[in-house]
Amino acid sequence: MAAETVSLKLLVDPRSQKVLFAEGGKDFVDFLFNILSLPLGTVLSLLSKKEMVGCLRNLYESIETLGDDYMQKTANKDTLLKPVVVSSYASNVPHLLPNMQSSTSQNQSKTSNNLYRCSSDYNCPACGECMDLPVTFVDPATTVNTATNEGGYVKGIVTYMVMDDLVVRPMSTISSITLMNKFNIKDIGVLQEKVIDMGMDQGVKLLKAALQSKTVLTDVFLGKKVSK
Repeated sequence: MAAETVSLKLLVDPRSQKVLFAEGGKDFVDFLFNILSLPLGTVLSLLSKKEMVGCLRNLYESIETLGDDYMQKTANKDTLLKPVVVSSYASNVPHLLPNMQSSTSQNQSKTSNNLYRCSSDYNCPACGECMDLPVTFVDPATTVNTATNEGGYVKGIVTYMVMDDLVVRPMSTISSITLMNKFNIKDIGVLQEKVIDMGMDQGVKLLKAALQSKTVLTDVFLGKKVSK
């Protein structure tokens, strides 16, 4: 089962009150990468109306307020306002965003995973019997050896470095030294470590900040907007 919290370590410069980078594991990086798989309607549904950028708010509200008489009978507003990601890779990604599953997808998820090759009244040309034998659907991703497949998107063989602007790279000593030089840090002793257990509230805040800011980690975990 996917986790509902993720632990990560922040390296903070107390002088500028800025997060230099975060040390995170596979679970945190999987969550970040999974953001790119979210449909636009899902992202908008997680934002307040005033946080929607450009004219997307108007488009979203138009669908909300449009009368059912003007919608196709086969169309469901929730499929646009609350679309669902169907990805086998996301099954083990930490649950740090609210479940925005639409009523349509919930009904679909309750259906059987049996597949039929043909209609039940179709006879096999070889034996003459009805071709109504059910077969079990197998997701291709589940056929991978579970001993070697961790799920998600990245491997858990290293710790990852996530920058304030969400640049992600494998953690290394060279990367850390390069970053210290970039921010002109002469004495690493002045830096502070801060361990965070990130939950759903911060997951939503991170999604919002990623759409609006270049200092995402600072905005979310220190609650301070860094001036450019």
